[in-house]
Amino acid sequence: MKTTVHDICSFMETWAPPAWAYPWDRIGLHTGCPAEKVKSVMVCLTVTPSVVAAAIRNNISMIVSHHPLIWNPLKTLRSDNPNTQVCIDLCRANIACFIAHTNLDVAPNGVNAALAAKLQLQETRVLFKEEHLKQTKLITFVPEAQCKSLLTALAEAGAGIIGNYSHCSFHTPGTGTFLPNPKTTPCSGQKNIINEKKEIRLEMRVDNAQLSAVLTVLHTVHPYEEPAFELITLENENKNIGLGLTGLLDSTMRASDFVGYVRRQLSIPHAILYGTRSKKINRVAVLGGSGGDYVDQIPANIDAYITGDIGYHQVETARLSGLTCIDATHYGTELPIVDTIAKKLRKNFPAIRITTTKEKNVMGLVSTR
Repeated sequence: MKTTVHDICSFMETWAPPAWAYPWDRIGLHTGCPAEKVKSVMVCLTVTPSVVAAAIRNNISMIVSHHPLIWNPLKTLRSDNPNTQVCIDLCRANIACFIAHTNLDVAPNGVNAALAAKLQLQETRVLFKEEHLKQTKLITFVPEAQCKSLLTALAEAGAGIIGNYSHCSFHTPGTGTFLPNPKTTPCSGQKNIINEKKEIRLEMRVDNAQLSAVLTVLHTVHPYEEPAFELITLENENKNIGLGLTGLLDSTMRASDFVGYVRRQLSIPHAILYGTRSKKINRVAVLGGSGGDYVDQIPANIDAYITGDIGYHQVETARLSGLTCIDATHYGTELPIVDTIAKKLRKNFPAIRITTTKEKNVMGLVSTR
């Protein structure tokens, strides 16, 4: 069976559902046709002209990128504009381009997990819970004989996950009533009279990102022509989904040694240390990419915060609160996800040629202090 662009997109979106992306983001398939056959995939951090040239040179069918190809809506497709030229080149070469951005930032085993793994952090936990990652309770009513099959189908679509447990639900027996009119096709009971049916009230929690898929399965699998259901917004959050991670080092380090450790583990030429060089570092927070805006939200028990794009005023905020910061660059803190994506694709699509390209750091070099 051939692998299509749709197959690759579906796999990536199962790992990092589109609903986990921030509302302002630009994710998903940016170029190409879902039905096209895929023989090879190139994984990158950013779709630059050199990446596109390498993809064309190596007969790549599809690019999977972390950073969006198209950010602002295109008003023209002029070839004298470098940004649109990249899109023109991809379309001319019939190369599909798929983006997993902020949805991959918050996903388990996503951008921040790859960064934390590079730094060998232990006992990792989500740093920030985000409002759009809340949960919903699904309540429906089903005959007892079909309850197990419906529960299984809903669970396979993503309902009923609590921490490391799946298929979590609660059942309450009761009696439902219904009066089918002449236009209906009920699975049981008689038309034009009030019927009673022994039913199970089935309750399951659903991450909002999975809600659409779960409701599709509910309407497909439920034995009733018109299944009754309720949705209740919860304050609960999936503890494995969120932005950034905290974790512990194997052993405490001085800040001056730790910045060198970060640089070596991430294979970057330089990093900037903001803070006292002699400070002892053990509990660390990481946020891949541009995390300077979160400096004032880092918990007081964190010894050092590692991210990219830390600005002048954010450094001052960190200094006043006694927080040690390491700017390991936007590029350096996100680059580990490239190998993670490639590894997952190779495991799930063994017949497809998967390559990676690590484009030049467009932010250039910075100095270590």
